[in-house]
Amino acid sequence: MSNRSTDELFQLVKSLEKAEKRNFKLFVKRNAGGTEELKVVTLFDALDSMSQYDEAQLLLKSPELKKQQLSNMKAHLYKQILTSLRFSKDEHVEMQLNEQMSYARILYNKGLYHQSLKLLEKIKQLAVQNSQVTFEMQALIFEKKIEMLHITRSMENRASQLSLEVESANTHLTLINKLSNLSLQLYSWYIKMGHARDEKDVGAVKMFFEMHLPAYQLADMQFYERMYLYQSYAWYSFILQDLLAYYRYTQKWVDLFEKQPAMKGIETGQYIKGLHNLLSAHFSLENYEGFNKALALFEAFGASEAGSSNANVRIQTFLYLNTARINRHFLEGTFSEGLSLVPALEEKLEEYRIHIDRHRVLVFYYKIACLYFGSGDNERAIDYLNQIINWKMDLRTDLQCYARLLHLIAHFELGNWDILEYLIKSVYRFMANMKNLSVVEEEVFKFLRKSFSLAPNKVIPAFKALKEKLERYKGRPLEARSYMYLDLISWLESKIQGVPVQQVRRGLYLQRRCRH
Repeated sequence: MSNRSTDELFQLVKSLEKAEKRNFKLFVKRNAGGTEELKVVTLFDALDSMSQYDEAQLLLKSPELKKQQLSNMKAHLYKQILTSLRFSKDEHVEMQLNEQMSYARILYNKGLYHQSLKLLEKIKQLAVQNSQVTFEMQALIFEKKIEMLHITRSMENRASQLSLEVESANTHLTLINKLSNLSLQLYSWYIKMGHARDEKDVGAVKMFFEMHLPAYQLADMQFYERMYLYQSYAWYSFILQDLLAYYRYTQKWVDLFEKQPAMKGIETGQYIKGLHNLLSAHFSLENYEGFNKALALFEAFGASEAGSSNANVRIQTFLYLNTARINRHFLEGTFSEGLSLVPALEEKLEEYRIHIDRHRVLVFYYKIACLYFGSGDNERAIDYLNQIINWKMDLRTDLQCYARLLHLIAHFELGNWDILEYLIKSVYRFMANMKNLSVVEEEVFKFLRKSFSLAPNKVIPAFKALKEKLERYKGRPLEARSYMYLDLISWLESKIQGVPVQQVRRGLYLQRRCRH
């Protein structure tokens, strides 16, 4: 993947769709006041034609653009694009409320206090209908200001009623803020560290959660309080690898939207994220039926108008839907079939490169590597793992560790004995430094060290012995991440049977399907 451009104007231009580019030019022409506006269009066209931002090339191609003027022109163009986008049709309730608040301010400034109050009342009703407590509070504060500064005689006992409304809105806002802070901090912990690695991590996460979880009455909670509450419990359970609790709270998260479908259009990103986590929960629990049901729900949403309402929604849908599609191939043991997703996936990753954070790219590389490994193409798996290993970043140290471990196993599969001894020491040291060595990994490293001296007739018994040990550890919470990131037991079974990993996974899937 090529490097992202850091120029914000260039990123904005490249994010525009064809209709938005056309509307921008019409907007500029309607408001053109001289040659400066024509230069803005020239700058826009020059940026639009570039694949990567290059200021020297920009000035060379457009000699009418002078270097000393470029900074101001770029700032002006940026503002013009945003203004043109603002005038394009957007029915999102937050934008409607913002616009209505601006109109209420205009009416107030004109001295039309009763009209302003009337509009503020409508704003409050729309805000309450759509769970927009922040806008409700803004309208209430504005109402208080008008009532304090002017004798409107708008209503008897208005002061008492306003005070009660403000107090109620403030109670909900306070709880929303506390729960959203907790959800964000837990998610941030996971993105940086991954799952709890030892009892010290478990204790720290539990203490943090208990200290920051506010008191609440579920029956009194509105949409956002409930959403952030379920998110907080979901991240908490996932970090502690309590997969059943993780499933329960991600299901509550999605059900919240199903009970209030209008919120899918307001908090579309949160709905998509909820579906993604519900799918992850089913995947981790190997619940095929639940996974396919949730995936069908997500596929239907992705194909709907709401699932492609704007660029952000399309990108999020692409990311999480393709993650689920790859995971389905893992569950069903169809790794080779899953490889058919890779070309289109890489094409979209390149198309969306300025929009997708590096954490998401890293996850996709790991999943693609697992597809190649499972299908028996260890060399291609190593290519993708190298991209993770050589990508210097402080995100997802757990994924960095398992990428290295899978990289080591892929070289073992290829029989690259000349570098294996070095890799074993290097990967062990890295995982130890990252505090990511559980008893599962310790056993794997012990086996790999001994593998150099094993007689041919001792190899299969050694694989069997290691498999029996790892199966005993599988039910332990702190060992769960080892099995979530790398199916070591299926790999060992493939060595014992002398068949590809995907054949083992396929057999397990068919057995479980027959039982259900």
